[in-house]
Amino acid sequence: MSLSTGRLDRFISEHCSISRRAVRLMLAQKRITVDGCIADDIGQKIDKFSKITLDDNILQANQARYIMLNKPIGVVSATKDKLHKTVIDLLEEQDVFSDGLSEENESLHIVGRLDLNTSGLLLLTNDSRWSERLTSPEHKIEKCYLVTLDNPITDDYADAFADGMYFSFENITTKPAKLKILANKTTDQGNEYIAEVKLIEGRYHQIKRMFGRFRNPVIGLHRQAIGNLILDENLAAGKSRHLTDEEVLGIFIKQQA
Repeated sequence: MSLSTGRLDRFISEHCSISRRAVRLMLAQKRITVDGCIADDIGQKIDKFSKITLDDNILQANQARYIMLNKPIGVVSATKDKLHKTVIDLLEEQDVFSDGLSEENESLHIVGRLDLNTSGLLLLTNDSRWSERLTSPEHKIEKCYLVTLDNPITDDYADAFADGMYFSFENITTKPAKLKILANKTTDQGNEYIAEVKLIEGRYHQIKRMFGRFRNPVIGLHRQAIGNLILDENLAAGKSRHLTDEEVLGIFIKQQA
């Protein structure tokens, strides 16, 4: 059953291989519960995460999963890859799947991929409505990146990012992005040119291409936040943890400008 909603009577009928007339009788006898409440409506809407019981026997009890991963460089944002280690491989190494909830694990998908050479906050879930809300342009969820550059950064970068840049290949103009210079100096230890970039979209190699307009190569790219969710500073590269209930909902809260 997909995450989209469906009718309770259809689910019981298909799951138990009985007629819908038999399901109506079960409902009248108060033998079916949905999320702990006795069901009495044959047309009641349910989804993948509705807990459904019949005579106290669990028919469905899928668990929504929300995972934060600190993706290291050299790992691909994919579930399977023949050449590189994947983010799923990292989760398996940590025994994140040790609870045996195989159906949920198999349906995990990545929310907003990071390329091979980009590190930082990566989210995985089996809740497609949550991930669609995060990635939908209409919700304007901001992503924050730390960008290390090869050359000094000038003040005109911020204006260009805020104005948007035209990409002729896609025939689009990027939405306004925020750029803040964090470090712009040369020391005895070497050069340090670092900027913070916040944007609400994720075009192909967008940040690298935007800095490319200034002929300033990006030599390091790290995502540190999505919405209100900041990468856990105690999470070492390659490690992961489940989000708290507060984090799952709080990621959508609008931040004050």
